[in-house]
Amino acid sequence: MTNCHSLLVAAFHNRSRMQPDLRPLDILSEVVPTSGVRSGMRILQVQGARGFQFSASARRALSFPASQIFLYCDLFPEEFSIIITLRVLSVPPKKNEYIFTVMKEESNTVLVGLRYSLNKLHFLFWSRELSSGWQTQVTFQGISLTDNQWHTLVLAVSGQFFSLTVDCSIPIDVVVDTPFPVSLAVKGSRFYVGSRRRRKGLFTGLLRQLVLLPGSDATSRMCTNMNFKLAVLSIPPVLQDLPVKPASNEVLKYPYETDMKVTLGSRPPCTKNEKAQFWFNASRKGLYLCDGSAWVTMLEVKERLDYVEEYQNLMTNSETMGIEIFSIPKIFLAVANFEQNERGQQFSVIYKWSYRTEKFFPYQRIATHSARDWEAFDIEGEAFLAVANHREGDNHDINSVIYRWNPRTGLFEANQTIPTSGAYDWEFFTVGPYSFLVVANTFNGTSTKIDSHIYIWLGGSFQLFQSILTFGAADWEVFRIGDRIFLAVANSHSYDSGTVMPNNYYAINSSIYELNITAQMFVKFQDLLTYSALDWEFFSVGEDYFLVVANSFDGFTFSVNSIIYRWQGYEGFVAVHRLPTFGCRDWEAFHTTAGSYLMYSSAREPLSKVLKLKTV
Repeated sequence: MTNCHSLLVAAFHNRSRMQPDLRPLDILSEVVPTSGVRSGMRILQVQGARGFQFSASARRALSFPASQIFLYCDLFPEEFSIIITLRVLSVPPKKNEYIFTVMKEESNTVLVGLRYSLNKLHFLFWSRELSSGWQTQVTFQGISLTDNQWHTLVLAVSGQFFSLTVDCSIPIDVVVDTPFPVSLAVKGSRFYVGSRRRRKGLFTGLLRQLVLLPGSDATSRMCTNMNFKLAVLSIPPVLQDLPVKPASNEVLKYPYETDMKVTLGSRPPCTKNEKAQFWFNASRKGLYLCDGSAWVTMLEVKERLDYVEEYQNLMTNSETMGIEIFSIPKIFLAVANFEQNERGQQFSVIYKWSYRTEKFFPYQRIATHSARDWEAFDIEGEAFLAVANHREGDNHDINSVIYRWNPRTGLFEANQTIPTSGAYDWEFFTVGPYSFLVVANTFNGTSTKIDSHIYIWLGGSFQLFQSILTFGAADWEVFRIGDRIFLAVANSHSYDSGTVMPNNYYAINSSIYELNITAQMFVKFQDLLTYSALDWEFFSVGEDYFLVVANSFDGFTFSVNSIIYRWQGYEGFVAVHRLPTFGCRDWEAFHTTAGSYLMYSSAREPLSKVLKLKTV
């Protein structure tokens, strides 16, 4: 024992002559795995600094053999300093909590330990030099740590002299009769961090720094920083400050939590007094942060589509070709009339909303030809209407017309004619500063295998941008997912009078196209098998995106399932729900305070249905 002690002292003294500051032994780092935080401990950030909080269920895990740091000798240093940075919670009277202990494996005796109680700090050590051995307790009175603030303590030990410095203030010196032993063997013992190897005495606060520094008093070494409460000699890397914003290819390696006050119940006030406080809304399952004036959403449980159920049947006077959801007040309503009136004329009507009578009244009649669709849109503050003229008699190759609102006459006036072939649908959309209009061409008199066209607004009119081969196109649906822009076409059937008819020309792929900015064109993204598809509708539930297709006829029956597809990212759209429909013609999605709904119309029976989306 004496030889080991001599080697230890000589090593310390030799190092002292060459390097006055000996190597700190970071006790806290010894219980933290290099890969992160072990079970039984978590990181909390409070007042801009991070510390460990320990669990009573992992006391053994938060320990290590003394030989792990005493590599060359099994004696505890005769002179040393212990540096601790902690944040203490309120401590009940007569209760003690241990910051650390060194204990023999086979005994409950504390060889070295540090614990605190209300307004007191106690340093314990075992001295075998006394008869039968004896545990000595050195108590520092009037230590106020239970203020929920960070504090750095330096305990310096040398023989009979014990000195405690709190936050670099005036040291508290204590002299005792029993000196710290010159030969305290720690062979076969373990360091326990935050406990005394049992639940009783568990440290409940936060521990940021726990360092053993062999040699002289470390106070002068620690008290060089203006932030004395968070002075650092050595802390685990996981507690070190991380960059405010990690690099784009990095993620936070270690999880940590912040100190917070969370208010439950109804919406509380958010003023400067509540700034940086949180409010949890149980009804919406949302967490919100007060920024000093308003509650900012931090976390909110998003709805997910579970299943679809029938909600309401709407009886109609006849089969319906389309439905549109809108809210009042609405200035104009354009109706596409497909058949002639009793005088053999074909007019579509624009209605205007009367705020006085709260009804629509006929405002303007426009001559159309088997009109299938109206599309209203604005470009640079001007209002437009585009009509899809389907055919004139047996001639499908006719012009569709774009009308511009003339504020001087108070009428929609023809602005441009565009050649179309059995036009079924117009769809307007914008990409940045550019405006587009795409037409669904269905039939040219001999074939449904024809081009549909995308037009771009340039120089006061629409000009051809791109042609896409379609098969009896009945509908275009434009939608966005993030920064990506898509166009979905509903292909109704494949027919060509000059070729042999396929076995089933109603079972045909409908396609989704994505805008390629670099190529400046839409490229095919995905094909989906549909059955005489007549309409697409895009909608979202929570953070999920969906497309529903109106399948109308499979070649044998109008009783055919329409399909809801969910966006799966790399996989594209995947079928998730099959909805029984009969001659389905049109889908509309809408939301109310009561929930989310889908509505479809039937072109083969006088019935439309409302379906409710059940979410979880």
